[in-house]
Formats: sequence, C-alpha cells, structure tokens
Amino acid sequence: MSPPKFELGTLDHAVYTRKSVRAFTNQPVPREVLKSLIESACRAPSGTNTQPWRVYVLEGAARDNLVDEVCKIHDAMAKDPELAKQYTDSYDYYPEKWISPFIDRRRQNGWGLYGLLGIDKTQKDKMHAQQQRNFRFFDAPVGLMFTLNTAMGRGSLLDYGMFLQTLMLAARGVGLSTCPQAAWLAFSKIVHQHIKAGPDEMLVCAMCLGYEDTDALVNTFETPRESVDSVLTWV
Repeated sequence: MSPPKFELGTLDHAVYTRKSVRAFTNQPVPREVLKSLIESACRAPSGTNTQPWRVYVLEGAARDNLVDEVCKIHDAMAKDPELAKQYTDSYDYYPEKWISPFIDRRRQNGWGLYGLLGIDKTQKDKMHAQQQRNFRFFDAPVGLMFTLNTAMGRGSLLDYGMFLQTLMLAARGVGLSTCPQAAWLAFSKIVHQHIKAGPDEMLVCAMCLGYEDTDALVNTFETPRESVDSVLTWV
C-alpha cells in the first residue's frame, strides 16, 4: 500500500517519508544544520526533565579512523568467530530468546533486504559485506553516537527513543535522511575509546546522517507496518 500523500515540509510528510536509509551520498552536512537538528531533538520530553542524552559527532578523519578499526575487527571475526566473545553489546537491546510475532518480523526484514540485493543464505561473504556496511555508516558523512549515564534507569531509554525520533523527523524536515543503528553496540568499547566517553557512559545506539543516494537499489527497500487495528485496543 502506498503511503498517504502529504504536503512537503509538514510533520506528516516527515513521519511517512522517514525510513532507514542504507546508502548515502558524500555531500557534507553543514555543522550549523546539524547543530540545529540536535537542538530540535533536545525539545523531546523526558521524565522529570532529566534530558539524559549525550551526542558525539563523527566526521572526517575521526569518522574514518573508527570505521577502519571496527571493519578490521569485523573481518577478523569472520575468519575467527571466537573473537566475537571479546565484543559484547553494551546492553540487552534484543531479547535473549525470540518469540513470535517479533522473530517473524525480524526475519521478514532481514531476508527481505537480502533478497532485494540478491543475497541468499549460502553467500556468507556477501552477507558479511552487507553487514559491514553498518560499520561504514553506509557511506554517510556523519556518524552519531549516543550515550547514557549508567546511573540512569530504564525509563531514560524511553526518553532517548523520543529524542532520537525527534532528531530523525527534524532531519527529514530539511531534506536529510538517517539510519538508527544498534549494530555498533557490540563494539561499544572501541567506540568509547574513539569518542573519549567517560566510564559512566553507556552506548545507546549510533546513527548515520546525510543525504540519501536515491539511485541506490537498497534504498528502495521499505519495511511493512502492522495495521492500526492489530495494535489498537479500545477499552
């Protein structure tokens, strides 16, 4: 089903055109624009106004150095899976045991993307290369890292979600695209070293930000949404 048509520049347009973009152009994002987007995101609500977010911006050499180190480790892990034990997620973003319907949606998402790109389950090298695109920020010129003070409770992750969504919608409002990323969590200790985060900070997620490569096949991938009736209960 095609999304509704909304006027460019409206909130509804931003909501319906926001998607996880997996190929970006190298067009730079002006710092004043990026700062304005973060300022807008900081208007998000948070429990008792704690505003628990902290943002690290990676551009240029800082971005490239992190990409190079993590990609080398990722390649080494493909050759020696035992190395993966040294790199664990900063927190349990995903469940320890998957159940339906969530595992079904996850599989539909993964194989839908790989199917579009012509990658099947037997093509381990191609799967590895596509996964590594995460750690290259999908070629976006800006990589963002978000941390949370470890003193905060689980409710702050709810606050963080509102902050991140506000940021992504603000980006759409000025013609930019994003891709929020949990993939970086396994390499949180490497990320911490590069961004010089304190010992009391936990990596929440990463995000690519830039201008969508509209010619890239991967960006034609659209994830389905459940019908409103399947999630809505009138009491």
